Amino acid sequence: MILRDQQVSLVSKTKEWDFIIIGGGASGLGIAIDAASRGFKTILFEGNDFAKGTSSKSTKLVHGGVRYLAQGNLHLVIEALHERGVLSKNAKHLFKNQKFIIPNYKWWKGFYYTIGLKVYDLLSIKFSLGKSALISKNKVKQFLPNINSKHLKNGTLYHDGQFDDARLAVNLAQTAIKQQATVLNYFKVNGLLKNKEGIVNGVSVFDKETKIKYNVNSKCVINATGILTDKILKLNNPNHKKSIVASQGVHLVLDKSFLDSDCAIMIPKTSDGRVLFIIPWYSKILVGTTDTLVKKKTLDPIALKSEIEFILQNTKNYLNKEPKIENIKSVFAGLRPLAAPKNEHLNTKEVSRSHKIICSESQLISIVGGKWTTYRKMAEDVIDKAIEIKNFKKINSNTVNIEISGNIKNNLDNSYLKVYGNKADALKELEKSNPRYSEKIHVNYNYSVAQIIWAIRYELARTVEDVLARRIRLLFLDAQAAIDSAPKVAEVMANELKKDKTWEEEQIKDFLKVAKTYLISYYYA
Repeated sequence: MILRDQQVSLVSKTKEWDFIIIGGGASGLGIAIDAASRGFKTILFEGNDFAKGTSSKSTKLVHGGVRYLAQGNLHLVIEALHERGVLSKNAKHLFKNQKFIIPNYKWWKGFYYTIGLKVYDLLSIKFSLGKSALISKNKVKQFLPNINSKHLKNGTLYHDGQFDDARLAVNLAQTAIKQQATVLNYFKVNGLLKNKEGIVNGVSVFDKETKIKYNVNSKCVINATGILTDKILKLNNPNHKKSIVASQGVHLVLDKSFLDSDCAIMIPKTSDGRVLFIIPWYSKILVGTTDTLVKKKTLDPIALKSEIEFILQNTKNYLNKEPKIENIKSVFAGLRPLAAPKNEHLNTKEVSRSHKIICSESQLISIVGGKWTTYRKMAEDVIDKAIEIKNFKKINSNTVNIEISGNIKNNLDNSYLKVYGNKADALKELEKSNPRYSEKIHVNYNYSVAQIIWAIRYELARTVEDVLARRIRLLFLDAQAAIDSAPKVAEVMANELKKDKTWEEEQIKDFLKVAKTYLISYYYA
């Protein structure tokens, strides 16, 4: 059991940390593991829940990026393919080797994409997931029985990685704690501390649960706050100019019957030049994404109707069973924190997904850009840079060989408990320990009360949203089912956390504020 009180007590007990990391998304959690595993005294503060923002709202792919290959960005593709291989080894319980098919409606495109993807295979070196191949029209129809076969000429089959982003974030937090890092959600950093020379040497942080404020000292502070990066940089320097641009990506979730296949579809070029994915995900299919420049940076962005209609229309072009507005089970939007380009007129889909490290005069270190696939390498680069700037003892990173919490010897389990990895048996035992624990949260889904208890005791869940959005993913899979489940989840959590009825009611109210934006009826009342 992860005892939050023990973690919190270390905030005031520790005189000085080596590293304070601000932000508990993919970047921050990766950095915490890297720093702690090198022996540095490390603490991470996340103002909300882990992966509350961008890191829970991805397309759920661990990939080199076929689009980046077409753009000629070989360095990013090679790096990402290597990291895909590392994750496939260290988090087998979350990683899936997913078959993709590119349906080609012009015969020459089959040869074009197959040649390109053969290069993709070669660049993956020893971490290849399977060979790409040109396949016939009939073979495409076998793999994808619901594909629109009118004018279909052939297809290109290739392999890439799929994962559960929020579940990985939770496992990274557990891994960081195992490496002796202190990791806290709902601790909001609202100020930077500096010494007489103007060097950042700590943070002012507020515990949202106890309402206690702390001044915490550190030799080095790392800003890994994603879309909120510029807010922290403004705390450091009020005259700071923006470092990131935010690109909104929207996804729709539909019943799996619309695809009727375990293979995914990749559309390399939609009407606006974007890549579109139609991917099996749990009991549903995930369709997306968009790339819309937005000015307002928020953790809970709202999709535009034009984005929903764009995805729906492009999806209809490739499927025989046409999805309609009322078939959408969930809508979610996330903001990509892209390193601001020198050319302000660049379209966001042309902005590089490579990461960038910013070192301020105050020695505050910030990481911007990047993507989930390369989170581990980003973390390694950040700590290497910090060691150089702070003149710390040189210790090499070994995160390539660190297994992520839950890792298993193989990933043959295809049940809904697969994401718990080597903890699945313990969860089953918890379920048997109390008749109430085996009850379902919702009649249409397998999720049990035991999973709520588990999320609180072992996965640092503190709110109803934490459980329904990021521990069991029901909000992303079926927004209405998540809303229907909220009262039961709140009741179980209140009992486990020893909270009163007022807390329970406030939790339901807070959850509904967020959850309603996942409902398609929110956009089409």
